[in-house]
Amino acid sequence: MTTAVDDALWSAIGDPIRRQMLDLLLADGDGTATGLAERLPVTRQAVAKHLVVLDRVGLVHGTAAGRERRYRVDEAQLARAVAQLAEVGADWDRRLQRIRRIAESIARRT
Repeated sequence: MTTAVDDALWSAIGDPIRRQMLDLLLADGDGTATGLAERLPVTRQAVAKHLVVLDRVGLVHGTAAGRERRYRVDEAQLARAVAQLAEVGADWDRRLQRIRRIAESIARRT
């Protein structure tokens, strides 16, 4: 595998609420914790905590907007995550092909 897998990044993406948040932010262009909380089954405080996690791994960046922060997805970091996922998928495809060849070899001998 040529791309190093970022465990913190994938841990952040692994949470279904955070994935929903990313989807909403991508669809809307940006958003606030209050706006996201209105559309998700969690409190504003929970949304704020999830945003901290996403910000820490670089998937979103917040800018001050009055009394709130507006968050926007960092598309370069998201592209990095997609590239990592593709690389991991390709590695597993190679592993499964090797297992298939071994199983076929065993089956031919019996």
